[in-house]
Amino acid sequence: MENITIIGGGNLGKSIATGLVKSNLYSANEIIVTGRSQNRLETIKDSLEVAVSTDNVLAIEGSKYIILCVQPKQLAGLLAEIKSALKPEQVLISTITGTSIQEIENMVDGNKLLRAMPNTAASKLQSITCIACGENAKSELDQVQMIFRTIGKTLVIDESLMQSATVLGASGIAFFLRYIRAVTQGGIQMGFHPGEAQLIAVQTAIGAATLVAENNTHPEREIDKVTTPMGCTIAGLNEMEHQGLSSAVIKGLMMSYEKINHIK
Repeated sequence: MENITIIGGGNLGKSIATGLVKSNLYSANEIIVTGRSQNRLETIKDSLEVAVSTDNVLAIEGSKYIILCVQPKQLAGLLAEIKSALKPEQVLISTITGTSIQEIENMVDGNKLLRAMPNTAASKLQSITCIACGENAKSELDQVQMIFRTIGKTLVIDESLMQSATVLGASGIAFFLRYIRAVTQGGIQMGFHPGEAQLIAVQTAIGAATLVAENNTHPEREIDKVTTPMGCTIAGLNEMEHQGLSSAVIKGLMMSYEKINHIK
């Protein structure tokens, strides 16, 4: 019983399935994806060659790990649907925003339970997955980390930080993409064709992130390496700060954090 069932074939569920298939840990025939749209499931089946089903109860039958990837408002109904079919040895991994381990434990009977928050870069094996562990699931933590390490990096956190992790790591994909779009638009205004501007913006973003990740340095250390006295880089940085770049980013993050704390 080492198979994985992903309940919910939306963008996140499909991204996780895609990453797992690309990994060396799981093969396509060990993964089942469920959903309500038969057309979407057929697309997933054709592209990934995993098993698909619209029957959640049937789909969890042979799986040890069950990853819940539905909307918060769908969770109670889903757990009511599968509760009688759950076996004690099956492990639930929730990616549901705004629903605590305790709340889910109150809806099921003693299954080991963890929360995980990956992002859609899982499909490219570049997710960051923050994991919080229920008291009775500590024996499964290493294996669950191994599962999510196949689709990127992992970080074990206290559950109280899970909302923050969602904003930084999951919503964060959109925030960084919006910056890339803005840089692309600036490149077009400076004379590049759209495709060229986007190529430069994307590769520069990858390069900047790689410098910090592989050199294990603070971003300002890397910034110092490309700023010269009275140069164009420091002029641009200062203008961005005068226009509120850092402040706008922090305010945006905190607005998302405020919103997520009211999602149920």
